[in-house]
Amino acid sequence: MKKITKQTYLDWYENMFFWRKFEDKLAALYIQQKVRGFLHLYNGQEAVLAGSLHAMEIGKDRMITAYRNHVQPIGLGVDPKKVMAELYGKATGTSQGLGGSMHIFSKEFKFHGGHGIVGGQIPLGAGMAFGDKYFERDNVTLCYLGDGASRQGSLHETLNLAMLWQLPVVFVVENNGYAMGTSVARTSNHEEIWKLGLGYDMPCEPCDGMDPVEVSKTMSKAISLARSGGGPSFIEMKTYRYRGHSMSDAQHYRTKAEVEEYRKIDPITQVKEMILSKKYATLEELDKVDKDIKARVLECEKFAESSPYPDSSLMYDAVYEQEDYPFIKHKL
Repeated sequence: MKKITKQTYLDWYENMFFWRKFEDKLAALYIQQKVRGFLHLYNGQEAVLAGSLHAMEIGKDRMITAYRNHVQPIGLGVDPKKVMAELYGKATGTSQGLGGSMHIFSKEFKFHGGHGIVGGQIPLGAGMAFGDKYFERDNVTLCYLGDGASRQGSLHETLNLAMLWQLPVVFVVENNGYAMGTSVARTSNHEEIWKLGLGYDMPCEPCDGMDPVEVSKTMSKAISLARSGGGPSFIEMKTYRYRGHSMSDAQHYRTKAEVEEYRKIDPITQVKEMILSKKYATLEELDKVDKDIKARVLECEKFAESSPYPDSSLMYDAVYEQEDYPFIKHKL
C-alpha cells in the first residue's frame, strides 16, 4: 500500500473540495437550464474516488462506472473545463458535446464511461480486464456500480466468468443506501451486498466508503491481488449521497434528519479536521485553497459558456461511417 502522507491529505482535501464545488455549480446551472437532460451528482461519495485514486496506478489502470460520472475523469487527469463543456453539449467537451452528463469518456486517461444502462458497465469492465490478461498486460480495471445494479443479472453472470478466468478486475459497489428511491432493505433479504461475492468464492469485503484512508487500504489490497494474477475482488463501499438520485428527485423516501446525520461524517470535513489536528495546514491556508477552487470552477463555467455548439453535420459523421448511407435523405 502507498504511504499516506501529509501531502496525501492535502491533495485529498483539495481534490474532494473541487469535485464538490464543481458539481454544486452543475446543480445551479441545471436549474438555469444550461445543463439539461439528467444530472446525477456525487456529493458525499467523494472518499470512494479519492481513496481509489491513491491506491491505483493512474495512467495505467482503467476505470469504468455508471452515470454518476462527472468527477472520476477529473480525478484521472481529464481537464475539468472539457467535462463542464460536455455537460453543456459544447463542441469542446470530452465527446464533442454528443455524450452529455451520463457518458463522459476519455480513452487517453483510461476512463471508459459513464453508462446510462443500470449494470451495463459491469460486463464491459470484465471485458477490458480480459483484454489485459489476454495480452499479458499488468493493468487492473476498477469497475464501479451502484447498489441497485447489484440486483442485475449482468453482475452475476460477470462475477462467474471473472472468477472462472481469474480476471484482473475489482468490482466496487458504491452502496449509498438507495437505488433511485428504493432502499437496499426493500430489494433483498439481506443488506450486506459484499456477501454476494461469497457465492462465487470471490475475495469480498465491506469498507467504510466515507473515509478515504479505509478506501485506500481496501482498494490497495484488491488491486495488488488482481495485478499479481490473483483474480478479481468484490468490494462494498458503504457511502451516502447528500443530493437526490438525480436533480429531478423529490427525495420523499428519506428524511432531512437522515441526511443531516450523514453530513456529520462528510469525507471532506473528516479530512479537513485531520489536516488541522495534525497541523498539516492552518485554517487560513485551507481558506485560500477554498477560494482558489471556487475561481477554478468559475473558469470551467466561463469556458463552457464561451465554447461553440457542435455543427449539426457532426451527428452524421459520428453515427454513420458510410458517407452515402442509403437512409440519409437530407444532409444538413
